[in-house]
Amino acid sequence: MRDLLGETGESGGAVRIAGHELPREELLTRASAVAAEIGGADAVAVHATASAETVVAVVGGIMAGVPVVPLPPDSGPDERAHILNDSGAALLLAAADAETGHEDGPPVVPVDRLPAGSPPAPASAGADPDATALILYTSGTTGAPKGVMISRAAIAAGLDALAEAWAWTPDDVLVHGLPLFHVHGLILGVLGPLRVGSRLVHTGRPRPEAYAEAAGRDGGSLFFGVPTVWSRLAADPASAEAMRAARLLVSGSAPLPVPAFERLEALTGHRPVERYGMTETLITLSARADGERRPGYVGLPLPGVETRLAAENGDPVPADGETPGELHVRARHPFKGYLGRPEATAKSFTPDGWFRTGDIATIGPDGWHRIVGRASTDLIKSGGYRIGAGEVENALLAHPAVREAAVAGTPHDDLGEQVTAYVVADGVTEGQLIDFVAGRLSVHKRPRVVHLVDALPRNAMGKIVKTRLNELTP
Repeated sequence: MRDLLGETGESGGAVRIAGHELPREELLTRASAVAAEIGGADAVAVHATASAETVVAVVGGIMAGVPVVPLPPDSGPDERAHILNDSGAALLLAAADAETGHEDGPPVVPVDRLPAGSPPAPASAGADPDATALILYTSGTTGAPKGVMISRAAIAAGLDALAEAWAWTPDDVLVHGLPLFHVHGLILGVLGPLRVGSRLVHTGRPRPEAYAEAAGRDGGSLFFGVPTVWSRLAADPASAEAMRAARLLVSGSAPLPVPAFERLEALTGHRPVERYGMTETLITLSARADGERRPGYVGLPLPGVETRLAAENGDPVPADGETPGELHVRARHPFKGYLGRPEATAKSFTPDGWFRTGDIATIGPDGWHRIVGRASTDLIKSGGYRIGAGEVENALLAHPAVREAAVAGTPHDDLGEQVTAYVVADGVTEGQLIDFVAGRLSVHKRPRVVHLVDALPRNAMGKIVKTRLNELTP
């Protein structure tokens, strides 16, 4: 297998992160020192700040063939202790002056104070493709976070498929400011350019003005962002105008609201590429750089990926573009399971080997996928109807006064569940919003209750945390 980090001897793949320039040769030399320090460990944790030290540490782990466990720098003490204990990390890699918030547990290795390593060699080229490269912890919305074991082969296959879909080449300059402890920011956003051989400019934080500056000063051609990033850019016309020089804007990690898609197109001249994936599956669906891009849709399966829809009883759901069902995925290189949780791993697959994503989707006759929401929070059963929360959210977001919207099912004595909306808006009443949705969708899909709130709860990736919506009301 071609080395996960790209071809040996490539001169491309330089990284600039938060203003720190790291040529590829220096990155691999420093990473080889990390690899020498951690060789033989069962697993190592990385204090995953947006820093050169994080990139060096992760690459060092891959070179050494040691599973890397990214540790969110803003994690609380309980979450941090759980990840370190559950993963069995023997060491914690961090910058010497980093505030890791960790007193007990594995020793800290100061990445930036290790002696210079030997000149880089194809250290990982002969590694077992099925070996675990990363252990990424899920958000833990239904309990303690689970460690998702991802193999080298899965990462390589996923990145190669995206390079083809997005026409990603060594001539690109990738720009983003995403956290380095998730699939989006770390696997796509760091390992992606290293494998492809393109340059990476990480802006520290995903601010519109930083993206605009990178588009001009650095020749940024490929930009990654979550919907919150693109919504903020769309609200900053001057920065958005600078993005006309880019080649491709890619949105992921959550659905991009249709109004944000349309405003981005108007301001930047780009129709964003949307894609879909999970920690367990990496990216499985995407629009193509040279193909159609539809607002509200996440495209077609990537090479090596199959999808289907299933009803709650397991029966097949037709690909008619209207009927929702749970999205099942089958890929050439599935994730290796949840660390130390064989029962949870077995439960996540169907008897015939398909991964249950827990996401509700529709698939059109032409194969285009639309994500409706999560089965646990976004499929609302009201008065005998099955209603996708995402469809109602898009209808609310089409109102010019609405900035943010989240929809969930809440208990109702007669209907079982009612459609309840939580909306950030100015100059509009609850009744006006209910009528607005009823005028755009079937009447049974209108919200029965609308709560006007100051802000919606979000996690580090900008995703709305629907399990906390009930905290917004008395």
